[in-house]
Amino acid sequence: MEPVTEPLLLAVVVLTALAFDFTNGFHDTGNAMATSIATRALKPKQAVLLSASLNLVGAFLSLTVAATIAKGIVDAGIITLDVVLAGLVGGIVWNLVTWLFGIPSSSSHALIGGVVGAALAAAGTSGVLWSGLAAKVLIPALIAPLVAIFVGSVGTRLVMHFTRDVPEDQNDRMFRWGQIGSASLVSLAHGTNDAQKSMGIILLALIAADAVPEDSGVPFWVILSCALAMALGTYLGGWRVIRTLGKGLVELESRQGMAAETSSAAVILLSSHFGYSLSTTHVATGSILGSGVGKKGASVRWSVAGRMFMAWLITVPAAGLVGAAAYGLDVLVGGTAGSYVVFAVLVAVSLGIWLYSRREPVGHHNVNDEWEPEADNESIVAESVVDHDMELLTVPADREHDARGEQR
Repeated sequence: MEPVTEPLLLAVVVLTALAFDFTNGFHDTGNAMATSIATRALKPKQAVLLSASLNLVGAFLSLTVAATIAKGIVDAGIITLDVVLAGLVGGIVWNLVTWLFGIPSSSSHALIGGVVGAALAAAGTSGVLWSGLAAKVLIPALIAPLVAIFVGSVGTRLVMHFTRDVPEDQNDRMFRWGQIGSASLVSLAHGTNDAQKSMGIILLALIAADAVPEDSGVPFWVILSCALAMALGTYLGGWRVIRTLGKGLVELESRQGMAAETSSAAVILLSSHFGYSLSTTHVATGSILGSGVGKKGASVRWSVAGRMFMAWLITVPAAGLVGAAAYGLDVLVGGTAGSYVVFAVLVAVSLGIWLYSRREPVGHHNVNDEWEPEADNESIVAESVVDHDMELLTVPADREHDARGEQR
């Protein structure tokens, strides 16, 4: 190990891992607070401050998921600092791209995809622990949204049943207070699951640099720095993703919001207990969809949900391709200079995405504006079926006239 360059490269990798934790924080804030903001149980700034504080606390409660990331997905024996850096680039770039378009994709799967892609580029198929990847990541990714939809729909039906005779204004007042507690629980659960992923990556980097033994646990300074990075990102608020989750899927009322948040927290905490690297985004989205399914007459925008599901399917391979490409660039440049070039490219791409986002900013001032999706045929048909309202399928006279004019 070189006396100067290697410690400097390790510092760059650790800094990049903390940058991923930062993007994870603002990308996934919506998982906990989107419903509370949409129902106005909390003001936007209050919501992100509360979420940031509880994410910070949650990061100290469990280290099971960190062990899964560090030792259960890729072979630690073939991991180098170059591989770890390339994997982080894959995760960060995918997080930023999906944030730009307001798509609540999985930060967890972006990180895992990036690391797996870099490991494949570096060592081939032998560098990936396929059984661990399937059991701890891919299978839970398929099951978690379905479980969350089921739990969210059952919870919503029960809440609606038991409060059906309560006046609407009383329901709103009571359940908005309840949402503060349930959203806090989701934030706490998010900290126990997502903050640990960067902890696991930093532990991988420390092992690769021979800074700690291969059987080492996560040092306290790593836990603290990851918790702070995620809390800071959470406080800044991923307003684009919050808007999609809070306004784009289901028009929520406070009873649905509390049912969705409680369902999310239950599923996330259970997965953290067993060490599953679960996507909190998948769980939160499933619970919100479940709250729409569980309420009779609720409008669910299935076209928006369909685009999100497609993003979920390609997250791991897309982030993997970016991770593999980053490792390829590193090798192409060669030496330690390759890693610094990769880091510089990451900074440039991140800055470019941020500057592009400023063209149509979304913030606390407009996060609750009415959702105005394009009225395509798919969404019209889906909403008419969900609402049991066939009149949605009729064509207004002015639109019919315009269509005939275009045909002529």
